[in-house]
Amino acid sequence: MEDDTVRRIGIIGVGEIGKAIVEGLLSGGGASPEVFLSPRGARVAGELSERFEDVQVCADNQEVVDRSELVVIAVRRQDHHEALAGLKVDDDKTVVSLMAGVAIDDVRRTLATGAPIVRAIPLPAVRERRSVTVTCPSHPAVDALFEHLGGAMSVADENAFNVFSALTGTLTAHYAYLATLTSWATRHGIAPDVADQYVRCLFQNVGRSLNDESRPLHQLAAVHETPQGNNERIRTTWFDPANAAALGEALDGLLADLK
Repeated sequence: MEDDTVRRIGIIGVGEIGKAIVEGLLSGGGASPEVFLSPRGARVAGELSERFEDVQVCADNQEVVDRSELVVIAVRRQDHHEALAGLKVDDDKTVVSLMAGVAIDDVRRTLATGAPIVRAIPLPAVRERRSVTVTCPSHPAVDALFEHLGGAMSVADENAFNVFSALTGTLTAHYAYLATLTSWATRHGIAPDVADQYVRCLFQNVGRSLNDESRPLHQLAAVHETPQGNNERIRTTWFDPANAAALGEALDGLLADLK
């Protein structure tokens, strides 16, 4: 971490993303911040405190706030009123909310604070410091934190932020798609481990092709298929206009719930 970044970070709600943030901050060597974890998610918090000497598990959420300069709130949105009720957050703190579908004004009302509040969408790959995190609004300390974890992409308003939040809702559908391919191959006599290995290899190569930023995504699709070839056949018979429209409708529904 650079000398001008936050030195004391607290995390309320230590689930998968909270754990990934801690690992990204503390696994890379060099100077690192002190990290204070809430007892919520006690098993994961205890494991992290054993692995990293700069991690401490606090007695309660108020202690996390009191000992931190920047507080990350990583609880489920349906739990946030219970988790944050009664917390006193001084105006000189910085609050980072990772809660999808919870507006800044809602967080501010719950905490009754004048502290800066920033929303963010970190992904699990922050543990390897290779995931761009969307933030709203831009804030120097928060953007510096996520730049350290792979990059920060700031958006000016919560409407745009919610669009990016909806896009992240497609991640597990991608994994399920890959698992469906593996199951299909298995039904046709391929050993499950061999099918799994091949599908992983196939789409790891697709992932690497995304590094070619000189062409938009629709052009990448075009250059990976030949007229009347196998790829064109699957794209046009399975991912047809009706399926594309259904995906758009699903995203519209999710976006409406996030507003």
